[in-house]
Amino acid sequence: MAELNTDVRFVRGVGEARAKSLAKLGITDLKSLISYFPRAYEDRRESRRIAELQVGERACVTAMVASEPKLSRIRKGLELVKLRVVDESAALELTYFNQSYLKNTFHVGESYTFYGTVEGTLLRRTMTNPVFEREGLHDVTGCIVPVYPLTAGVGQSLLHRAIRQGLDEGADRLPDLLPAELRRQHGLCDVRYAYENIHFPADDAALAAARRRLAFEELYFLTLGLRLLRARRTTVKGKTCAAVDMTPFFGALPFSLTGAQARAVDDILRDMTAERPMNRLVQGDVGSGKTMVAAAGIYFAAKNGLQAALMAPTEILAEQHYHTLAPLLEKLGVRCALLTASTKAKTRRSILEQLAAGEIDLAIGTHALLSPDISYQNLGLVVTDEQHRFGVNQRAALGAKGENPHLLVMSATPIPRTLALMIYGDLDVSVIDELPPGRQSIETYAVPSSYHERIYAFLEKQLAEGRQAYIVCPMVEENGELPDERKAVTAYAEKLQKEVFPNRTVRFLHGKMKAKEKETVMRAFAAGEIDVLVSTTVVEVGVDVPNASVMLIENAECFGLSQLHQLRGRVGRGPWQSYCILVSDNRGEDNKTRLDAMRRTQSGFALAEEDLKLRGPGDFFGARQHGLPTLRVADFTCDMELLYEAQGAAEALLALDPRLEGHPALHARVRELFDLNAEALN
Repeated sequence: MAELNTDVRFVRGVGEARAKSLAKLGITDLKSLISYFPRAYEDRRESRRIAELQVGERACVTAMVASEPKLSRIRKGLELVKLRVVDESAALELTYFNQSYLKNTFHVGESYTFYGTVEGTLLRRTMTNPVFEREGLHDVTGCIVPVYPLTAGVGQSLLHRAIRQGLDEGADRLPDLLPAELRRQHGLCDVRYAYENIHFPADDAALAAARRRLAFEELYFLTLGLRLLRARRTTVKGKTCAAVDMTPFFGALPFSLTGAQARAVDDILRDMTAERPMNRLVQGDVGSGKTMVAAAGIYFAAKNGLQAALMAPTEILAEQHYHTLAPLLEKLGVRCALLTASTKAKTRRSILEQLAAGEIDLAIGTHALLSPDISYQNLGLVVTDEQHRFGVNQRAALGAKGENPHLLVMSATPIPRTLALMIYGDLDVSVIDELPPGRQSIETYAVPSSYHERIYAFLEKQLAEGRQAYIVCPMVEENGELPDERKAVTAYAEKLQKEVFPNRTVRFLHGKMKAKEKETVMRAFAAGEIDVLVSTTVVEVGVDVPNASVMLIENAECFGLSQLHQLRGRVGRGPWQSYCILVSDNRGEDNKTRLDAMRRTQSGFALAEEDLKLRGPGDFFGARQHGLPTLRVADFTCDMELLYEAQGAAEALLALDPRLEGHPALHARVRELFDLNAEALN
C-alpha cells in the first residue's frame, strides 16, 4: 500500500514524462490522482445489433472480423487501417488513423466488441477509431466507463489506467472523515466504496450511492466552513454607527429610489448600527442602481465620522465611480478623492496625507488603495465593486487597513439567492430585483451566420446615426485546446476594417493586452473615437458607454445565459434604442431554449434561474478566488435536497461543538478546503 502523499511519478505505469502531463491537471500525488473525479460517464453495457445502429449515436456492437485488415499510406504522416466486421444483421466498416499495428491485431473470424460514434448511412454504417476489446472482456466495453476532463498529452486511457492503479495502491489509506453514525443516519456508503464506484461503478445503484456520499461530504464541509466563518463574525466587534438623518441624502438624489433599492439601504444601515461588522453583498441587475445604494452607506459612514474606501477593478471604472459620486456627495459635505496608479506623484502624496489626517472621507480607486504606504485615520467602510473580480485576500488586505471595518460588496451578476448564499460564503445578501422606471428594454435577436451581410448593413446604419457598436468573439475550442484569443479578435477586427467598415474606426480588445493598453482602448471607445470595438468577454465588466447601441455576439452558443445577459448590459445605457444580436448556427435544442430565453426576458435573475437549470452552476465566477472550495461532485441544480440535509447535519454538529474542538480531523479538513480563509477559521 502506498501513502496518499506518494509522488504520482511512483504510481505503477506513470513515470516521469506522464507525471509532467498529469501535473497540468493538478495531479501531483496519489491523493490528487484518485480524487480526480469523472465529468461524465458512458454506458457501454448494452451491445447492439449493427442493423439497429442509428447514425450519430455512440454505441457498442459485438461483431466478427469478416475481411483481412488493409493498411493504406495516404501521405507522409497519415496511415489508415480499414476492416469490415459483421454480425447476423448487417456489416460495419471500421477505419483507424495512424495505428498501423492494428493490421496485425485483428484476424478474420475473431469477434470483438467495438464502441464508437456511428457514421455513414443506414445502408453503409461506419465507425472511426472505435475502442475495442475481445468479446467477453469488460475493461473498456460492457461496463459504465468514466469520462475525465483532459489536457494536452493526457488521454482517457492514460487516466483510466493511472486511476485504476492508484485506487489499487492507495484507496485503503483514505480516511473516512464522516463518522459512522452520521453515515448510518443519512444512508451514506463508506469512503472506499465511494471512490471505487465514482471511478469504476459496478452498476447504476453503486454509482448513485458513490455520488450521493461524495456530494453530501462536499456540501457538509462547505456548510461547516461557512458557518465557522459566520460564527467568527459574531465575536468580532465592529465600528458601531449611530442613527443619522438621511433626509439630506435622499433629497439630493435626482430620482426616487426603487422599493428594492430602499430595502437594500435599510439592510446596510441596520448592519452598520449593529455591534458586529457588516459583511453584505448587494447583487442587482445591470442598471438597477447599486452605486446609489452604496452611496447611501458612504454618506451614513461619513456622518458617523468614519472614512470609506471604494475599490473598482479597473482605473476607468474607478474614474466613472468618482465622476458619479463626487458631485453628489461633496455637495453633502463628504470629501472625495480619486487614487489610482495613474495619479501623479505630487497629487498622490497630498491625498495620502489627507487620508492619514482624516481630511478625506471617501477614497475611490483600484487595487492601488491596497498599497502599503496608504493609511487611514478611521476607515469604517470598505466597498468593492464587481465582487468576482476581487479575491478574499484583496478584500481582506483593504479591510486590514481599518479595525474591522464594515464591508459592502456589489455585484452585477444576478444569480438565484440560494446559490448566492453559498457562493458568497459568509456574506449576507441583499437583492435589487427591479429596475428604475423608464429604462428602455434592449431589442434582442437570434440569427444564423448567413445574416452577416444584413447585420453589417444594420450596424452601418447605426454608426451613420452617430452610435457605436460592440462585437464580442468567444474563444472557440480547437482540438480540445483553447486557441490564442488574440488571433480571434485581431483577425476579425482587421477583416471588418478592410472589407466591411473601411470608413469607420475599428479596434480590438483582448485579455492578453497590458492593462494600460486596455485602458487606452476603452477610454478611446468611451470618448467616441472608436466606432466598432471587437473584443473577447473582457468587456463583460466595463465602463458605461451611453453612446453604444449595438452588441453583436458571435457564436452565442459558447456563452452561458448569465454571461450573455452581462454582455447585453453593455448597451442600453443611453437615451437611444439599443439592440443585441446573437449569432449562432447551433441548432441544438438546448441552444434554442437559451436564445429564446434571451429574446423573451430582460431580467437577469430569470435568466440566471434558466441558466442554472440548463448548465448547472459550474464555477460561476471562479469560487477559488473567494476562498470557497470548488464543488467537484455536488450540483446545486439537482442536489438542493441533499444540500439541506448536509446543512442540517453540519448545524447539528456545530450546536454540540461550535469550534469543532472535539473533531480535530473535521476541523483540519475544513481548514484545508478553505485555505484562503484559513486564518479566519482559527
